[in-house]
Amino acid sequence: MNNSADLLKELRIDRSAPPPPTSRRGLWITLAIAAGVVVLALLGWALFGRDKAIEVQTVAVVAIGNGGGSASVLDATGYVVARRMATVSSKITGKVREVLIEEGQKVVAGQVMATLDPIDADAQRDLAASQVAAARSQIGSVQAQLREAEANAARLGGLVKQQLVSKAQYDQAIAQRDALRAQLATAQRNTQVAGGQLRIAEQGVDNTVVRAPFAGVVIAKAAQPGEIVSPLSAGGGFTRTGIGTIVDMDSLEVEVDVGEAFIGRVQPKMPVEATLNAYQDWKIPAEVIAIIPAADRGKATVKVRIALKQKDPRIVPDMGVRVSFLEREQTKPVTNAKPRVLAPAAAIVDRDGQDVAFVVVDEKVQRHAVKLGRTLGDDREVLDGLAGGDTVVLDPPAGLEDGGKIRIAEDAVSKD
Repeated sequence: MNNSADLLKELRIDRSAPPPPTSRRGLWITLAIAAGVVVLALLGWALFGRDKAIEVQTVAVVAIGNGGGSASVLDATGYVVARRMATVSSKITGKVREVLIEEGQKVVAGQVMATLDPIDADAQRDLAASQVAAARSQIGSVQAQLREAEANAARLGGLVKQQLVSKAQYDQAIAQRDALRAQLATAQRNTQVAGGQLRIAEQGVDNTVVRAPFAGVVIAKAAQPGEIVSPLSAGGGFTRTGIGTIVDMDSLEVEVDVGEAFIGRVQPKMPVEATLNAYQDWKIPAEVIAIIPAADRGKATVKVRIALKQKDPRIVPDMGVRVSFLEREQTKPVTNAKPRVLAPAAAIVDRDGQDVAFVVVDEKVQRHAVKLGRTLGDDREVLDGLAGGDTVVLDPPAGLEDGGKIRIAEDAVSKD
């Protein structure tokens, strides 16, 4: 019993005893662990919490009207085209000797653009010239014989009357004279034929020179010295079919595709305002030339030709252009009309039952409620909420909110 009581006393905790001393080494380890946790937390915040920018693609909206001047009844998009454009080629197949044009060069009608190797053509011309000379020399020989035969026939004619020679001799002289006359006519015809062949050979030499058919500007240089060119697609991929392409800049006009549902609003001689995609602030006066009487079944559109009333070097073929068909000319501008813009349909989204667009301002976005108008291809007319030149977000993500931070996608930056 005493032994059990002693054992129980030994197991009893003495709460009055002072705590054991703490090791300094353990304290430093604890502090180091705490500091590491803080550093990791700060690093995680720097990598994931500090920059919550959403990567997006952006595009600038385009102003399509300022509300003054004339009222627009229809807007459409199209391209600048040249009514007079030609890819100039040679009339014969041959090797290019010299090319005298460069892109952007102005040429006049008849100006030499290139020359071909004329060796074969020169040989043909020399041969034809020799044939002409031979035919002419033959004429001289026959003429000399004919003069002798005519004199002989005249002499025998006098003698036969005096019965000094036989009638047979006289008839033979007459026959020889007539034969030489026929030979002379044949030689003269041969000379004419040889002369025609010489003119053809000279034309062949001229065909080795490629000239501009009209005045214009060179937009493409297709051949180089040493290449084979042909007016036909012969020789597979080793034969060129053209020397270069020239455009008559005075023949530039605009072609647009108008939907069948709106073609009734367009009339010949209707005033038009054209805006090039490259020069958004430049309004070019124009008018409708003609409505092509044929529809595109696949696109359900009708082509309309529009004449530009201003000629300018900045207008070049295949430029994108937006046109506004104007209803009437007004002498007094409308001051209470709001400007309209054209924005991609992908930039307009529905948020809480409202059409909105996100405008980029200083790497952040502002949510703008917009009032939409007509649909023009892949674009929407915005009557209110955006201004020309505003940069909007394409396909706004669902998590993008007003005041959110964004980052322009690298591929979008490179395209710009």
